[in-house]
Amino acid sequence: MITINMNKAKEITKARLRQERKPLLEAQDVAFQRALEAGADTTAIVAEKQRLRDITQLADSATTTDELKALKAGE
Repeated sequence: MITINMNKAKEITKARLRQERKPLLEAQDVAFQRALEAGADTTAIVAEKQRLRDITQLADSATTTDELKALKAGE
């Protein structure tokens, strides 16, 4: 019988999400800087950056491996 260590699975998922979100956060940083320079509204950019930062917390509330697999940073 195969048993899955959910704590380990959550840590693996968090590591994957961090890798997925890194280029997305970098792109948002560029967009934020450009918006500041142009005097444009940055509300949506700030919200997206916060969503990306919070994505790893969703792994903590997952109860199945299917829920962990479904988590994606870029969607």
